[in-house]
Amino acid sequence: MAGNNQAQRLLYKQYFGYSKSICLRYTSTTEEAEEVLNEGFLKVFNNLDKYDSAHPFKAWLRTIMVNTAISYYRKHKKHSEDMVSLEDAPYPRFDDDIVGQITAEEILQLIQGIKPVYKNVFLLYVVDGYNHREIADILEINEATVRSHYVRARARLQHLIKQNYPHLFPSDWGVKTFKGNEN
Repeated sequence: MAGNNQAQRLLYKQYFGYSKSICLRYTSTTEEAEEVLNEGFLKVFNNLDKYDSAHPFKAWLRTIMVNTAISYYRKHKKHSEDMVSLEDAPYPRFDDDIVGQITAEEILQLIQGIKPVYKNVFLLYVVDGYNHREIADILEINEATVRSHYVRARARLQHLIKQNYPHLFPSDWGVKTFKGNEN
């Protein structure tokens, strides 16, 4: 397919929506998502000869899009992140039944409110199924840092759900904040 413009156009059209949804999860703006999407498809077209047809194409494409988004993040955002103190991270009790009352689209919208470094770890772990070791390798950070980022992302998401959907919570539901070295 390399060099075949019509076949590339068809592939792009068929997988555009799927690929863009992946890119939107890992970026902060539509413009960033489109930049990652275009770079990702360029990688797809340039590496089609490396695709193993014994495996699903969609999984191969997803891996390329996720890796391209992470590379974009590393290149543009990694060193500009402000560190958040443990005092700022909410640590609520949470009933999993509450999540069932919110649509996936609403949850993904809330995830956009999480700091990008935490969001990426959360998405890689929860949505894309990578383990902590794999995420550490992908992001080039310590595995313990990955675990910490995941806990903070989850706590922040829980806080955002409570903040945006207070009607789903009983009146005695409380939010604790991290203090010092609490787990």
